[in-house]
Amino acid sequence: MNWQGVLPAITTPFGDRLEVDVEFLARHVDWLIGNGCVGIVPLGSLGEGATLDFEEKREILRTCVAASEGRVPVVAGIAALSTRDAVHLAREAEKAGCEGLMVLPAYVYKGDSRETLLHFSAVLGATDLPCMIYNNPIAYSVDLMPSQIAFLAERHSNVQAVKESSADVRRITELRALCGDALEVLVGVDDLIVEGIAAGATGWIAGLVNALPAESVRLFAECRESGPESVETLYRWFLPLLRLDGLPLGVQLIGYPQRERELSAIAGYLLGLESASR
Repeated sequence: MNWQGVLPAITTPFGDRLEVDVEFLARHVDWLIGNGCVGIVPLGSLGEGATLDFEEKREILRTCVAASEGRVPVVAGIAALSTRDAVHLAREAEKAGCEGLMVLPAYVYKGDSRETLLHFSAVLGATDLPCMIYNNPIAYSVDLMPSQIAFLAERHSNVQAVKESSADVRRITELRALCGDALEVLVGVDDLIVEGIAAGATGWIAGLVNALPAESVRLFAECRESGPESVETLYRWFLPLLRLDGLPLGVQLIGYPQRERELSAIAGYLLGLESASR
């Protein structure tokens, strides 16, 4: 599977009654693909995978697969409270037509390093789909070291990639040293993409892509083709925007919808950026 390029960690849209808005979701997937994204990643942290029930998750996966129409792979986020539920979701994602999985640690209940590796091994061993390991110690309080990721990749042939969200670009260098080209490394922190590419990353799973896909694809492509210096001006303009999905937290339904004063503040900020870029 091709992991090289920009894959949005998509948000989950909801209707007035808090039901998943599958029509909007399908249009959103089509729009992202039309703007150059090489894959779709539903049920991640930004997609509120931890708050959705099983039927909602299955509906989202089926909608994304249908909307993609085989143009790009759908990579399902696999996270659950228990290993058993994660294995079940992984198998259902395969039945739904997903072409890859993004495997997360179990949330809420944290294990030691041995238990964490056993959890990942159980999920990876339950499917033949290409898999990406997701390391996000800030969000999940579980930090997979490069040596542990290499350990899993050696023992499971379907491990093809890692989404590195530790915010330490040295991890990318170490993963490259341990795994070479056998493992694709994708940047999982929006505002570290240029630094990540310089360290050897070949893909980007980002949140702001949901709003600015064409600009994100351009930044990524130009940086990979011509180097960090070639995108210095674009990156400086883009950098404050890349931090929006974490101020203070990523998009989530449990939080209040954006209020008028917040929207006004963001609009004023964007207008200021536009004026400064002229």
